Amino acid sequence: MLLKNATILIIDDDEDVLTALAMLLKSEAKEVVTEKNPNTIASLLSQKKFDLAVLDMNFNSGVNTGNEGIYWLNTIKQIDKDLRVVLITAYGDMDLAITALKTGASDFIVKPWKNQKLLSCIQEVISDKASENSKKWQPAEHAYELIGNSLAMQDVFLKIKKLGPTDANILILGENGTGKDLVARAIHEHSLRKNKPFVKVDVGALTATLFESELFGHTKGAFTDAQGNRQGRFETANQGTLFLDEIGNIDLQQQAKLLSVLQNRTITPLGSNTPIPVDIRLICATNLALADLSDENKFRKDLIYRINTVEILVPPLRYRDEDVVVLGKHFLQLYAEKYNKQHLSFDKSFTKKLKMYHFPGNVRELQYALERAVIMSENSVLKDSDLIFSPIEKRNESHKPKDFKLDTVEKNAILEVIEKNNGNISKSAKELGITRAALYRRLNKYGL
Repeated sequence: MLLKNATILIIDDDEDVLTALAMLLKSEAKEVVTEKNPNTIASLLSQKKFDLAVLDMNFNSGVNTGNEGIYWLNTIKQIDKDLRVVLITAYGDMDLAITALKTGASDFIVKPWKNQKLLSCIQEVISDKASENSKKWQPAEHAYELIGNSLAMQDVFLKIKKLGPTDANILILGENGTGKDLVARAIHEHSLRKNKPFVKVDVGALTATLFESELFGHTKGAFTDAQGNRQGRFETANQGTLFLDEIGNIDLQQQAKLLSVLQNRTITPLGSNTPIPVDIRLICATNLALADLSDENKFRKDLIYRINTVEILVPPLRYRDEDVVVLGKHFLQLYAEKYNKQHLSFDKSFTKKLKMYHFPGNVRELQYALERAVIMSENSVLKDSDLIFSPIEKRNESHKPKDFKLDTVEKNAILEVIEKNNGNISKSAKELGITRAALYRRLNKYGL
């Protein structure tokens, strides 16, 4: 369906919002109906067939939690489960908007919106094809491949789609091997800078001298081995995206230099006194938790705020049970083609062994295990005996120090459950069998 043939219902208690949306959509859609009072939703839906509802997430109760939006979304879906709903939300309500998408919303618009982007969003939602694709990850044409059917990964995909075009600084959190670099590349592919450079730097591996030279560049003779002028990574990434991996491993002196550049948006190469303006979109990643980064003896708080407009948590594979076999089949096909072994498949024992394993090395370990299985396979059907997991990961795990103090056990349990639930405090409290207030008290107790 085209927008010009659509009948749209707008529900918002703000007269200015109703007027602005009505003026924008009346010339684009077949009919636009505006309503200030959400209590009339049932009556309106019984009188007229709508193709789309645009619904505010907060009304006049004085409680800006967005729970009213979820309530009225559920009401609409109970009356007409096929009616597509686009929510209007504030920028800070991203997690709540994601919850609404799981509840049945098709998409959401962040205030303040841009008219053309809003029209594109609505046109996409009302088309049948977009309706199907809205629940499925659709990478950009040249995007690096991210795979996952789990709710945890759907959250990641949604944030990539929504945050990609915003130019906001993003901090990607996650264990080693979870695919943080793929998330960074996907964000770039969904950004307005996708046709400009994507430059990755593993800053955690740079020494103090290399840090400045690598990031900011140097002039000939700036130090002993400087045989010529060298452009730094900031300048190389100009107008594009700069991805700083392992940001949590740089020292305080390096942090101060990085902060200065991010504040001033200029770099000064080693050996030069001439500042060079740079225009980059910054993405950082670390395997440390935010709680670890909050220690000001190790990491500057002002730098955290600078690099972390929004964070994306990439879940470990042990919390993505639905994705293990899907990823396994993807890597099977990939390496079957690479090593000219066609028509390979898993038998039940292979699949069962995959599902039973906890993957301490995450997706990276799964990838290597499948590559090894394909290389060593002698039959077209892989059995459990063909699947051998990394002895490195097992050895690291077996030598992990254990602390059985009650406080330590409780703290680790809380961290694990909150990580599993992607920071959702209500869900974590319920899983731990305590109230939200009790969980907050424990978070304060352990400085989390």
